[in-house]
Amino acid sequence: MSTLFVILAIVGFIILISIKQVNQYEKGVKFTLGKYSGLMNPGWRILIPIFQFYRKIDLRVKAVDVPNQEAITKDNISVSVNAVIYYKVREADRAVLEVENFYYAISQLAQTTMRNAVGQVDLDGLLSQRDKVSENIRGIIDKATDPWGIKVDNVELKDITLPEEMKRVIGKQAEAEREKRAIIIKAEGEVIAADDMAKAANILAGSTGALHLRTLQSINDISSDRSNTVVFAMPLEVLRAFESFGMKLPQIAREAQEPRENNENK
Repeated sequence: MSTLFVILAIVGFIILISIKQVNQYEKGVKFTLGKYSGLMNPGWRILIPIFQFYRKIDLRVKAVDVPNQEAITKDNISVSVNAVIYYKVREADRAVLEVENFYYAISQLAQTTMRNAVGQVDLDGLLSQRDKVSENIRGIIDKATDPWGIKVDNVELKDITLPEEMKRVIGKQAEAEREKRAIIIKAEGEVIAADDMAKAANILAGSTGALHLRTLQSINDISSDRSNTVVFAMPLEVLRAFESFGMKLPQIAREAQEPRENNENK
């Protein structure tokens, strides 16, 4: 009886150690006598002790932080770039059979690819077209990791560090660009103002007395502040009005004198 109990205990222990659990987000790669013998789906699976073993592979998306890499752009400017790569294992068996440590391999491949990709663009392209550079890196890494059964979903450049001298040069360039735009905008405004003033002058010149009325309106606006001293310039139109009035005075006087002389003669 005791012998039977011992045998049952040994059998139960062997069964217990033969049961392996594969989680929902994993797949197991099974080996029999050292040879690949298939994949293990999620759930409880039985392996023959000693003769069989397995390795679990996580199928979730992983993030690899690529450390700072010193690179030289196409226009010979030294920059420091770091990035993050998002990938997931698409075929668990190939990720185990084709590469020793796919996590380390992707990290090293990403560092080399990132330096090469930065060297193919100039500094302005790297700063203004970051998404394009990231997509280029992603495409290269994804193609290189296809034999490993790995799919690269995304690559993001996190930070681009420039030397202090280059930062000052870029700052001066940006300041010069802003000054250039300010001068152009100011000149365009002066052109528009001159055009409007020319139109206003034409309108005032075409209407009799308009310039005099505009002058009186300006004097009225200035007179609101008593601290100002106004020097009033007589418009030419007013002088011309007095001149014409002076020319008519003798004629009016003669016309008024003629009736008196006629009356006296009578």
